[in-house]
Amino acid sequence: MARIDYFNAPNAPTATNIVVTVTAFVQDERDQLLMIRRTDNDLYSIPGGAQDVGETIGQTVIREVKEETGIDVEPTDIIGVYSDPKHVIAYTDGEIRQQFSICFRVLPIGGEIRTSSESSEVHWIRRADLQSLNIHPSIQLRIKHGFEAGSIPYFTK
Repeated sequence: MARIDYFNAPNAPTATNIVVTVTAFVQDERDQLLMIRRTDNDLYSIPGGAQDVGETIGQTVIREVKEETGIDVEPTDIIGVYSDPKHVIAYTDGEIRQQFSICFRVLPIGGEIRTSSESSEVHWIRRADLQSLNIHPSIQLRIKHGFEAGSIPYFTK
């Protein structure tokens, strides 16, 4: 299922629902960031996805990173809560959701990099090389906040 992300776009459709999602800021011992290339919009992103019924939010971030990248992780803290009503995602099945995402800082603890049905590429990327990737502004904001280690969690005001 394809999607279009709208962020501060005057032509954005009106959201019809909100879904709880997570994203994960994963750095390795060389300070490289784990990035995927999404199959639904062909943009580079940090891993993430929707919470399933019966899961804790911590279980969601662990599952989503494993599913999309093959990497096992341990959540350590929250970078921020991203709930801007000006960030709307329209899916080809007709769903239009307002973004609501909790971004976690997580540590890689095992696993092997691999792609999935949701990720056509998975890479450890040096910070200096991120600017060469096509990354949606909403994900760029999470990455910026992730590199600001030690700050209090961000939330949309």
